[in-house]
Amino acid sequence: MRVVVAPDSFGGTLTAVEAATAIVDGWREVAGADDLDSVPLSDGGPGFVDVLHASIGGRLVEVDVSDPLGRPVRARFLVNGQTAYVESAQACGLHLMRPDERDLRNATTRGVGQLLLAVGSAPVETVVVGLGGSGTNDGGRGAWDALGGVAPDAAIVAATDVDNPLLGPNGASAVYGPQKGADRAMVLDLDDALRRWANEIETAVGRPGLRDEPGAGAAGGLGFALLALGATRASGFGVIAEAVQLEARIATADLVVTGEGSFDAQSLRGKVPTGVARLAQAHGVPCIVLAGQAEVGRRDAAAAGIEEVHSVAETLGSLDAALAAGAAGVRRTAANVARMWSGGAG
Repeated sequence: MRVVVAPDSFGGTLTAVEAATAIVDGWREVAGADDLDSVPLSDGGPGFVDVLHASIGGRLVEVDVSDPLGRPVRARFLVNGQTAYVESAQACGLHLMRPDERDLRNATTRGVGQLLLAVGSAPVETVVVGLGGSGTNDGGRGAWDALGGVAPDAAIVAATDVDNPLLGPNGASAVYGPQKGADRAMVLDLDDALRRWANEIETAVGRPGLRDEPGAGAAGGLGFALLALGATRASGFGVIAEAVQLEARIATADLVVTGEGSFDAQSLRGKVPTGVARLAQAHGVPCIVLAGQAEVGRRDAAAAGIEEVHSVAETLGSLDAALAAGAAGVRRTAANVARMWSGGAG
């Protein structure tokens, strides 16, 4: 049996590479004869650069930039041929702050601008910026200010599968603010601040309505600033899938296992598991999700092309237990799934 193992990262618990390794290890415990193809993935968020580097090689360049609170942090971008790949979460990621430090009123994307300035010194024609996992909601103002409102001397691609506009009930503040610690009152204040920022920038660049573009709300509105700098938008999942030749690998598989930390309603809006499931469905290959926790019902999962959903929290009895177990919990859940699916299970 040939199994493609293609997960995203598990939040702040496991990288995509670590998650794929844990699934493969657990599967092999009970189905050692199966042919397991490990393909760690990203949709532009944390792990974007590492996944690409593991797949396509290239040169990693390390630089010192500011984290969301202005503290120095080491970040790196990937140069491959005439293209540079930047992971915005390395400079503005939620994981860079302790829970008690997270305050969207003070967090900034300035470090992302500094990363782009560093990339500007590399002789590349295209800069692909992965968006996701941010701990900010400044509409990209910090990045814009660091760049002086001037784009790098290269074509910019905003890589994201989030299609939210900047403002309103489906915008950055309302949808993602609560996930980053904002209460209802703060969400309203943040949205008002983004509206003022949008008025300023749309006037400056002469592009009214930019706030409503799909992806403008990505990474706390960083997508908006990149679009204002002239960026085009591409699927973050698509960038990775093409680089790792995911469709060709799925086409020859008997089963696909994907996953992420929390498989929820947002997952159905184009994140890694649904992207993988779409490709699997196109080739008639069953796809299952292995997640840290799962909030998607059977019917919605089936509509997305997903055969089954299994969670570590269900296996171990609680989310707290799943978080505490880390990779060991993923291995155990993968072993359970292998017993159900593999013809080579003992």
